[in-house]
Amino acid sequence: MEVELLTEARERAGLTRAELARRSATSRPTLSAYEHGRVSPTIDTLARILAATGHRLEVVRSPEWHEVQVGRGRVAHVADELPRLDTTDAVATVELPLHLDWSSRNRTVDLADRRRRLRAYEAILREGRPADIERYVDGALLVDAWDELLLPRLIRAAWQPVIDQARGHG
Repeated sequence: MEVELLTEARERAGLTRAELARRSATSRPTLSAYEHGRVSPTIDTLARILAATGHRLEVVRSPEWHEVQVGRGRVAHVADELPRLDTTDAVATVELPLHLDWSSRNRTVDLADRRRRLRAYEAILREGRPADIERYVDGALLVDAWDELLLPRLIRAAWQPVIDQARGHG
């Protein structure tokens, strides 16, 4: 966990290991050991290094997922609360995995394009696993698009209480 977290934070900040080590008062060899998973930093050290990259360590509740039967032996995955993405991730250009979009030649989706995002959200809510939904679907954008999405009745019904709660109706 720390391996990917530290490396991603450092790379997003555009810092070399040497520069991050200097900024976080950590030696370069120690930082390298953290990034390669040879040693695990304490929570305080991890928070200090992340702060030096302009990031912070937060505790965020993970949604609880349940399966809903949607007919013909198929299930949809529904969370007890909406996922939230970083803005850059919510409007990124992504390539959907084959299990989400098996009928298109080009599975690349510009999530900044509202029409394309809505079609992608439909496929993800129909076919996606919890990890897919958490990776591609932003809760605020989902609430905004909810009334326009073309979803099977059972999937819509399963997600509706979560949408209502987000809108303050539940």
